[in-house]
Amino acid sequence: MTACAIEPPSTSGADGVPEAGCVITADGSYAARLAPAGDCWFPERWTLDGPEPYAVPLPGNQPEEPGTGVQPMGDGRVLIHRPSASRHLFSLLYPTGPGTGELPLGAVECPEPGTRLVLLPPAPGGARAYALASGPRSSAVWLVAGGAFGPERLAEVPGRCSGGVWLDGTGRLLALDRELGGRTKTVVVDLERAVVSPLLQIADDSDDRLLLADPDSGLLLISSDAPSPGQERLGWGVLGSTLPVRFPECLRLPDCVVTPFAIQPGQVLTPENCAVGLRVDGAFGTWVGVWRPAERRVRHLPAPEGWLAGTGVWTPEGVLRLPYATRSTPCGVSTLTAARGSAGAKEPNGKAGATEADGNAGATEPGRTAVPAPTRPAAPTRSRPPAPLETRTPAPPVPQAPVPSVTRVAGPVPARPVPLQQAPLGRLVTN
Repeated sequence: MTACAIEPPSTSGADGVPEAGCVITADGSYAARLAPAGDCWFPERWTLDGPEPYAVPLPGNQPEEPGTGVQPMGDGRVLIHRPSASRHLFSLLYPTGPGTGELPLGAVECPEPGTRLVLLPPAPGGARAYALASGPRSSAVWLVAGGAFGPERLAEVPGRCSGGVWLDGTGRLLALDRELGGRTKTVVVDLERAVVSPLLQIADDSDDRLLLADPDSGLLLISSDAPSPGQERLGWGVLGSTLPVRFPECLRLPDCVVTPFAIQPGQVLTPENCAVGLRVDGAFGTWVGVWRPAERRVRHLPAPEGWLAGTGVWTPEGVLRLPYATRSTPCGVSTLTAARGSAGAKEPNGKAGATEADGNAGATEPGRTAVPAPTRPAAPTRSRPPAPLETRTPAPPVPQAPVPSVTRVAGPVPARPVPLQQAPLGRLVTN
């Protein structure tokens, strides 16, 4: 994911993005990470869909390098990516009694200098895994697990690509941020047809990136410098909508890196209702933010101790599940859930915390377009970590606006994604 900040602090991730502590499958059933063991590292699989989370260590014959990539598969196995110079080795790990079984999948060669190969986010379904090889002049998408004959090159994209967001529930449409001609724009790769088409182009001279997408609602989280040249800002849009991209002022946090990491699923045709989990890195450390497009504020929540920062998953009911690991609890999941606009939200330690009511959702500023605010289900609401917040009285109910129509392509899998409407700078909404 791409981070947006005015003055981002130093990070250990690529391109200034904070590194995630682990990787979670698209359905939230499994997670995988490199776990420390003294001065060494070994893969570890977490099972998250049972009554209690538990970890299964998967040590190999020798410790892993810190740059080794891991990704959980839908069947509980763990894909491991071991880079070695220009050669990248892939295997599937699985527990075998007291030991670890390993199924070699093959290797990908990247002989061109300056080429970087990384695992893409887990694909829907969990049966396949993909990698992106980004070179100076072109990039390639590889199927590295789930194929019939080892790694398979699926598509080539002119330009240097980064990111990676799945737009559908079948693992066919992949959005990539392509740098070409000095500008970065998001394109979509149809992996079945090997066709590349534009998706996000807000302005001719802007850098536009797609950070997250929810296939159920069509909600897109976007990073762009279109409203503030030279400064990236977080915005949101809806796939197939005719409304322009919006850049809320509440998502501008000075001297902080704000990284969206999870969107609430299951909110079909109501993207304004989707809760978005934000990782916030600032002078006070790292904490969690929760925001909805229909609101004009971010709720700042203390992260659980040992949070594997930047990772988490929403349930359709509006519960944010955050994996964490401490000395006393090497495998744990903290849940953040609270009724909106009510006091008594549960902190990670089970204590009641203060909440804020949304007193201005649906309000309209002069000369600006209001964000529709349909009836919303309960969702997490908690306190700001740096300083306690006062509880405010909920505002009177605001008349609800109709939900905007969303254009969909007939059929189970669209042949071409519906692009966002181009939004000139004069139409950018920054409420």
